[in-house]
Parts: sequence; structure tokens; C-alpha cells
Amino acid sequence: MNKKEWEKLQQLSVEELKAKENELKAELFNLRFRHATGQLANPMLMKECKRDIARVKTLINERA
Repeated sequence: MNKKEWEKLQQLSVEELKAKENELKAELFNLRFRHATGQLANPMLMKECKRDIARVKTLINERA
């Protein structure tokens, strides 16, 4: 996640952040599935996706 994406996330509402979290979880599921079947060329994408989910959850908790 680059600086511009981070700034965009900070401007989203809680509902939009929850929707983004669900998108990222679905993406992580697909990455795990592709990794298990040997179709994932870069396994570091899973690590990045997990970190993005953690960032979104952090923003949600800050606003609660």
C-alpha cells in the first residue's frame, strides 16, 4: 500500500472501511486458493493483503 492509498483509506467512513475489509478478505481467500494450487507466482502478495486488512481494522478501531 502506497501513501496515496493510505490517505484514501483515512478519508473513508466506517461503513466504507468495513466494505473494504470484506473485499480484502475475499482477495486473501483467492490468494490462498491460488497458492494452494500452485498458481500464485508471488506469495508475498498474501503478506501484503494481510497487512492491508490489519491497517483497515486499525482505522475502524480508531473511530470506534
